[in-house]
Amino acid sequence: MIHYPEPLVPARLVKRYKRFLADAVLEDGTTVTAHCANSGAMLGCAPEGARIWLLPNTNPKAKLDWRWELVEVDDTLVGINTSRPNALVESAIKRGAIAELSGYNTLRREVAYGSGSRIDLLADGHPEHPQQPCYIEVKSVTLREGDAALFPDAVTARGTKHLNELADVVRQGHRAVMLYLVQRADCEIMSLAEQIDPAYVEAYHEARLAGVEAYAYGCSLTLEGIRVAGPLKIREPASYS
Repeated sequence: MIHYPEPLVPARLVKRYKRFLADAVLEDGTTVTAHCANSGAMLGCAPEGARIWLLPNTNPKAKLDWRWELVEVDDTLVGINTSRPNALVESAIKRGAIAELSGYNTLRREVAYGSGSRIDLLADGHPEHPQQPCYIEVKSVTLREGDAALFPDAVTARGTKHLNELADVVRQGHRAVMLYLVQRADCEIMSLAEQIDPAYVEAYHEARLAGVEAYAYGCSLTLEGIRVAGPLKIREPASYS
């Protein structure tokens, strides 16, 4: 589990704006502005008046005193901080919680590759494949529809580029994995939001045909921290199944 460095503080969301800012009211009535580390649309995760939890920012150089970490949606905690998943996945791989990525003895973050990109995690040193590194791209998922987690929640040209670059990695003889981390515990399946970004779904299909692996995992969330839980089946897009 990745524990929060300080106790989270409850609040009520006033509004999210300019993508990276959110106004909230603390329990004592004080209105504060928090950093929102999420560039997505956050569909369904930012309703006015929602219960949210903020992390005090202890960095003296930070412009804002608070970071938005959690929101309660339909009685479920949802992690909205997209800077968390890479560390969560790295920790899960090291403790053997992601079976498809077991056996690697070296994990490096933000390694340059492709066309000016950086891979989230580069795994090396697998005893059975010592000369074949594994390129792992991690995507944070918060949108839910019915029993399914959906990605993306907004058009993502960057995400499409990442899929194309992973496909190139496979063509070069390496292993590549797209891992969707669902930061909520109320989803039974993972699906792609074709109605939101058909170009991304097409790139996903082409990447899969090229040999890119895709996995989805859910999370267990509390007010103390987050950990990667069990796997979720990925429902392939209807137009490509």
